Amino acid sequence: MVYSFLKHFVVGPPVRLVFRPWVEGLHHVPDEGPAILASNHLSFSDSILLPLMVPRRITFPAKMEYFTGNGVRGWLTRQFFVRTGQIPIDRSGGSKSMAALEQGLAVLGQGELFGIYPEGTRSPDGRLYRGKTGVARMALQADVPIVPCAMIDTDKAQPTGQRIPKVVRVGVRIGPPIYHPELAGQSENHAALREVTDEVMRALQRLSGQEYVDEYAADVKARLASTDEPVDQPSQKPSAERADKPTDEPDA
Repeated sequence: MVYSFLKHFVVGPPVRLVFRPWVEGLHHVPDEGPAILASNHLSFSDSILLPLMVPRRITFPAKMEYFTGNGVRGWLTRQFFVRTGQIPIDRSGGSKSMAALEQGLAVLGQGELFGIYPEGTRSPDGRLYRGKTGVARMALQADVPIVPCAMIDTDKAQPTGQRIPKVVRVGVRIGPPIYHPELAGQSENHAALREVTDEVMRALQRLSGQEYVDEYAADVKARLASTDEPVDQPSQKPSAERADKPTDEPDA
């Protein structure tokens, strides 16, 4: 109830008016039944834009810090994520991170959509980084399709650390589902997990046109933080599959 109210009456109208968001490939999202929406991660606003452009409800895991902030801003942030049904995730890894994936499996078990960022964190420089295998683990265990969703220009509208977004038109490009029923139940097959994850990342690269880096984004961030190494600028190579004009406007 709160999710729908925020989407259609509070957040949606001003975002549509100011940023004029577009979507391509919306028909790839199933009208019913469980699926994982796997997205690249360029900006905080990704978790707002994708649910806005997809008619069905999407549940996302959100970093634990959004649920533990102090002061008025912390309270407002916590209320937003709690009341929209988002799942807190501890990104320290191991059993703590797996707990969020277990909750994601419960969402899929209810026939709903679950959103996830395979990179595990926002890109530090606009490039696409190596995917973590949690997305494949969930897909094989639940036997559901993965729908790749590329966020376009959200980093230009709201770069990391910038509270007030710039007025830049943003969009979402959605690709065909990736589904491997022959691998159903093989959630401990590490070779299969890596193969499926890499397939998802290749799809995201084609859809987004981002330069791909075969390294985990979290490792790059840690290295930059420890050495003050400057961030390389990504090469601007448009994908052959990118189009100039958006299509498939959402009906909700």
